[in-house]
Parts: sequence; structure tokens; C-alpha cells
Amino acid sequence: MPTRPLTAATFDATVQENDIVILDFWAAWCGPCRQFAPVFEAASERHADVVFAKVDTDAEQALARHFDIRSIPTLMVFREGVLIFSQPGSLPPAALEDLLTKVKALDMADVHAKIAEQAEKAPQG
Repeated sequence: MPTRPLTAATFDATVQENDIVILDFWAAWCGPCRQFAPVFEAASERHADVVFAKVDTDAEQALARHFDIRSIPTLMVFREGVLIFSQPGSLPPAALEDLLTKVKALDMADVHAKIAEQAEKAPQG
């Protein structure tokens, strides 16, 4: 599945309606972003079960601010609506494949249980 652009208007629906979403925060003027683009695109072709989306930080400044993007490229991975990975910098192809393998293997019932446990411990007010 080819990569798709992601905007503030499409963000919530994309993350909530898909099991795994990997975001590439990028800009056209960014050399490392341009170098990483073919790696990201190639991975999207190999993983049809994952949504690969690109966020143009120049066009989507509010979204970039919301996630406190300070360096590009930055990769984020959501699974079942939960942010499970966020890291500035590009990844070589093998590392991206390893990341996707680990994301797919995550026990999301355990992740959701830990989130619920943390929410219970959080101060109310």
C-alpha cells in the first residue's frame, strides 16, 4: 500500500480506524527526510496491513507542534490508537523492518491493561 499524506483533519480517523499506523514527519527541504523517503515507501509496499502516512511539517505545523516535533525526520507508530514508538531520525531498512516486526508482536491487551493501571494511579482533579 503506498504512503498517504496525513493532515490534522485526517489524523484522528486514520489513527483510530487502523490497527497500525506509522508516521513520518518530514519536510521537502530536509535532506535526511528525502534520503529516508524511499526506505519508508519500500516498507509500505511490503506491509499492506500497516498504514504508512507522511506528515509535512511545513504544511501541518499545528500537528507538528502538538507532537513537539523538534527534529525531522521523526517516526511515530500507533497501534490500536496508542502511541507506542516515537523517535527522531531515520532508520535503515533492516531497523525499520525490525521495528515493524516488534510492533506487530506486541501484546496489546497487556499494553491496554498497563495504561488502565496508570490511569487508576493518576491523581484525580
